[in-house]
Amino acid sequence: MLSSSSMAQFLLLAFSDRWELQLLHFWLFLGISLAALLGNSLILSAVACDQHLHTPRDFFLLHLSLTNLGCICTTVSKAMHNSLWDTTTISYTGCAAQVFFFLLFMSAEFSLLTIMCSDCYVAICKPLHYGTLLGSRACAHMAAVTGASGFLYSLLLRANTFSLPLCQGNALGQFFCEIPHILKLSCSHSDFHREIGFLILSCSLGFGCFIFIVFSYVQIFRAVLRIPSEQGWHKAFSTCLPHLAVISLFISTATFIYLKPTSIYFPSLDLALSVLYSRVPPALNPLIYSLRN
Repeated sequence: MLSSSSMAQFLLLAFSDRWELQLLHFWLFLGISLAALLGNSLILSAVACDQHLHTPRDFFLLHLSLTNLGCICTTVSKAMHNSLWDTTTISYTGCAAQVFFFLLFMSAEFSLLTIMCSDCYVAICKPLHYGTLLGSRACAHMAAVTGASGFLYSLLLRANTFSLPLCQGNALGQFFCEIPHILKLSCSHSDFHREIGFLILSCSLGFGCFIFIVFSYVQIFRAVLRIPSEQGWHKAFSTCLPHLAVISLFISTATFIYLKPTSIYFPSLDLALSVLYSRVPPALNPLIYSLRN
């Protein structure tokens, strides 16, 4: 039995045994990365340079773009390197850093999507109080709480995961370091209650955000149905439905990955779902939220 800190490296999942298919995955990930970098960089530049875009919604879009860039840079660069150089290894330090930053950016993104839901709620249900409820100070406080809570959550979860003893080898069934696959290598029974505690904490935070989102959209749809004009319906739904589609994809795929039983293991399905919730939203968010508008 070894502690994870005594392990020199982990083995990541290769996309294919054939060099040609690995190159195909490299170019595919490169295209996704460039699209995400270009779109989010344009948003950052536009919001920073244009005074007319200094609204609460654009403020949250700016922070969402920063988290999208962080998500892409954290995992895709290593996956592209492994595909190009035909290797599957990642050092212990690199894996720990990848887990920490991935959790940090993903938790921050989920929190920002939740806050953006409240922005839609206030804009549609309480438009006269929009400037009061979402002033610059309130937005700055919400962004600060999002970053601080994400940092603390990722730090605690990373420390808990990498303190577990391992006895199931060092091969991870994923193209990046992901906590469910690291836990499969653990053979610790004494830390079972600690794992359950962190699982309960994660589910509680996620479920709390989910309940808030559902409640907000119920109120939004009730307000929209009271709008007499069809043009008002179209404007309200065009504002909310893209956000609802992205957050539904994010929640459904991430929930399946992290909460499914360990007995259910399909490498191809896990790989596809991981790409859906970690790679696709950072590339599509700029198109859905900002460039379209």
